Amino acid sequence: MSAKAYLSISADVKAALKAGKAVVALESTIITHGMPYPQNLEMAKNVEAVVRAHGAVPATIAIMDGRFCVGVSGEDLERLALEGGKAAKASRRDVSSLLVKGAIAGTTVATTMQIAALAGIHVFATGGIGGVHRGAEDTFDISADLEELSRTPVAVICAGAKSILDIAKTLEVLETNGVPVIGYGTDEFPAFWARKSGHKVDHRFDNVGDIAKVVGMQTDLGMGGVLIANPIPEADELDAASIEARIAEAIRGAEAEGVSRKELTPFLLKRIFELTEGKSLVANIALVENNAKVAAQIAVALAAREVPQPGLRRA
Repeated sequence: MSAKAYLSISADVKAALKAGKAVVALESTIITHGMPYPQNLEMAKNVEAVVRAHGAVPATIAIMDGRFCVGVSGEDLERLALEGGKAAKASRRDVSSLLVKGAIAGTTVATTMQIAALAGIHVFATGGIGGVHRGAEDTFDISADLEELSRTPVAVICAGAKSILDIAKTLEVLETNGVPVIGYGTDEFPAFWARKSGHKVDHRFDNVGDIAKVVGMQTDLGMGGVLIANPIPEADELDAASIEARIAEAIRGAEAEGVSRKELTPFLLKRIFELTEGKSLVANIALVENNAKVAAQIAVALAAREVPQPGLRRA
């Protein structure tokens, strides 16, 4: 049986794909594990509204009831938000078991990419990618997101890697895997809550049309995904030194409680939310909405590139 046999695509997403219109994939671990209810539901609806406002169709992706669900909305979106941290967190290795169990699961960047590609969606907006965890030289804790980017033809728009990670090592692994890191309006790779990390991107573009050309070229050449780094808006960023201190404190707490592996990131994000008195959540929502806007703009430009115009050759 083909993997597509497990796909359930909503009517509006299916119609948009059939018509060659712009579609933006959205992950669901940010709903299930990224923030509490009801903020997670409000955030999900707002992000979808941002995508629509900029000319694209949103496609929130999750695993539900033994299916890859593309375009989760209405009662199903609310059910996903209410399930929250009780839901599974689905990365590549979990997919088959979760489908067999009929479980509800938020999809990570890696799994969202897989499902998006299966559905024919080439642009995906998230908050921050997973990466190499601090201390990975001892724990070998490296996100599956990085390898997925090397093989799955989906452009991922993010605010860099989560600040809780080792950004230098994350960029090294991306380089080893041949993943192009594109800065949108920036020469420097952002650090999620902060606009700068001290590390350079591979290439900078200031125009979404040019980025769409890069994404199309990467797909044409069969060279896997593209990572597009889009800094958090200046008005919403947190002080880099202050957030670094909170991250260090949260990591010490995780070590003391023996938290590791797939439980580590949700634990750290929750603890940082507490330590910043909610400021990290406000910034998180702002950067996700900003990424959704840019992803929609890129998707619209990519759709225009892919639709032949009378009398014109494809750019």
